[in-house]
Amino acid sequence: MAGQKRKVMTDQIMTADKRRLKEILGRLWRRAGKMPCMHHLNFRCSISTVDFGVVRLRLVSLLLLLSLAPFAAQAGCADAPKAGVDWSGCEKMRLILRKADLQGARLGGVDLNGSDLALANLGGADLSRASVDRARFSGADLGRAKLFQLSGYRTNFSSAKLVGADLTKAELARSNVSLADLSGANLEKAELQRATLEGAILSGANLSGADLARTNLAKATLGGARFAQARMFLTRIEGVDLSAALGLNQSQLDSACGNNQTKLPKGLKLPPTWPCAKEE
Repeated sequence: MAGQKRKVMTDQIMTADKRRLKEILGRLWRRAGKMPCMHHLNFRCSISTVDFGVVRLRLVSLLLLLSLAPFAAQAGCADAPKAGVDWSGCEKMRLILRKADLQGARLGGVDLNGSDLALANLGGADLSRASVDRARFSGADLGRAKLFQLSGYRTNFSSAKLVGADLTKAELARSNVSLADLSGANLEKAELQRATLEGAILSGANLSGADLARTNLAKATLGGARFAQARMFLTRIEGVDLSAALGLNQSQLDSACGNNQTKLPKGLKLPPTWPCAKEE
């Protein structure tokens, strides 16, 4: 029964791929002006307008593309973990991938929820829109990785290398990013509510528009980090050196939680509400 279901799903994917290929080729053909009345490859054209040499060439190309469609439908989900592997959109939940070499891997939309990738090499990998809830990346190398719109609730990135990584609009609520190196990383509009970035290196990082509500930035390195329009409701910055941070304004500090040891950029002052009351 399960085998029949998988076969039906595979046939549906192949049919959809063939239909998309036909539509794409149809558009290209019409633009070339060789067959102006083509509709889903059903030809109703005047003979005088057709260049038959081009027709034969394009028919051969079409047949070749259609013959390869079944292989394109399978995104390498059964492939073993290796550098450059294509697991786009695959389900890889609760796998043990500690110290795996996945450098440059294509993991867009992959489901890695609950998987263990501690100390793995993911340098330059593409995890755009991937789901990594409760996964472990502690000590992993994610330098220059694409983590655009990554979903990572309660994910462990402690001591991970995220230098120059793109975490634009990533969802990392309640995640552990302590001691991670995020130098030059892009966290624009990232969601970091209640995340722990204690001791993290954020030198030159872009936190513009990020949601840092109740985020713990204690002992973080923030020289050159950009905070323009970041939400800092009850953000923990006690004792943090913000003197070289960029884009901060007084209203952000007024809603955050610092103390007399917090160092501020010139022109800003310690809010009278500091220190914040301890949360029960």
